[in-house]
Amino acid sequence: MRIGAIVQTRMGSSRLPGKVMLDLCGKPVIDHVIERLKRSKLLNEIIIATTTLEMDKVIVEQAKKNGVKWFCGSENDVLSRYYYAAKENNLDTVVRITSDCPLIDPVLLDKVVEFYISNNYTLVTNAGNDLTQRTFPRGLDVEVFSYKVLEDAFIHADKNYQREHVTPYVYETYEKSIYYYKNDTDYSNLRWTLDTNEDFELITAIYDRLYDRYNGKFGFDEVLELMKTNPELSRINANVEQKSLHNST
Repeated sequence: MRIGAIVQTRMGSSRLPGKVMLDLCGKPVIDHVIERLKRSKLLNEIIIATTTLEMDKVIVEQAKKNGVKWFCGSENDVLSRYYYAAKENNLDTVVRITSDCPLIDPVLLDKVVEFYISNNYTLVTNAGNDLTQRTFPRGLDVEVFSYKVLEDAFIHADKNYQREHVTPYVYETYEKSIYYYKNDTDYSNLRWTLDTNEDFELITAIYDRLYDRYNGKFGFDEVLELMKTNPELSRINANVEQKSLHNST
């Protein structure tokens, strides 16, 4: 089984343009995402999936510098971008990651992938469409599904939001065979994703405190402990509202 993480990314974010190239502890955000994914024990491939726009060539250069694959496709039809990236790299299993997650935890990712491999579900996620099922902080999001399911979505999804956000068709079509991977304690109120200046302020504060201490190898548990001992950190982006599914990114 060939397992690949496809990381969707572009420079033209609506709320925080160029966020993947913001400096975080001396490296662009996208470098940290790649660095963390490389610590996965189960991924055979990491593919940076960006657009064909001129502004996104800088992202391709970062992929090259980091020694990972890249794919350039449609700006708005992200589902097609995923499909062709997976097809080109002969993936059997796709792990969907977004580049606004510089705190993505490779240990947690491997647990979700392992659960998917060991069970018979169409899609396994620690995030997903049903917000009542979320128990992990936003920013650790992982979705795992087969190439065949991706191909089915690519062929049949006919609504704009289904193509822009990759997996809505899968959730809507295979609702009964979706598994939500959960934590014992609900931390879904925490926001560790990068979409606004407030998010970047929080993530910078986390990295400033943990990156050197753990040589970059910190994850969910270490960030959680930091947040518990420094409750003022969670207030930095507490008022940021998550965009709805149907809004453009």
